[in-house]
Amino acid sequence: MNHDLIVREPELYFDSIHQELDNFLRDTFFTHSFGHPLNIIKNSMLRPAVEVIQNKENYKVKVQLPGVNKDDIEVVLDNDFMTISAVTREEKEEKQEDEHNARYHTSEFRYGKYQRTISFDQPIKSEDSKAVYKNGVLCITVPKQNIEASKPKKLDIETKE
Repeated sequence: MNHDLIVREPELYFDSIHQELDNFLRDTFFTHSFGHPLNIIKNSMLRPAVEVIQNKENYKVKVQLPGVNKDDIEVVLDNDFMTISAVTREEKEEKQEDEHNARYHTSEFRYGKYQRTISFDQPIKSEDSKAVYKNGVLCITVPKQNIEASKPKKLDIETKE
């Protein structure tokens, strides 16, 4: 019997639906009321996609952060939680005279703040953790603490007179 792994990520579908609804509402109602529509997107909190794999020794966490500079990423390990925060900014460049009146026709780039908190089901060694950022993917290795499995112990019950 063949057991294939089927990955089901319902929150990814809901994130996509949520983003489409936000785009629709922004384009329909908010463009004229609140000014530039990209300002609404820049102020929202984005959730980066993550992948968490574990083995006996450690957790390996991959986080997709395309277009983010390494210096704009922060990883905080606290007890059995890890919080990844990052910021992407719109590139500011010197504009020539004919570009001063230019405006966006379409922009699907994501600018703003990313944040994701991951909880671990075992205690971790935060001091031995390592992070590497390459090609828009942050790879974090978090070692597990060795917990000695204790054998069951039978307690003797005393009588008190």
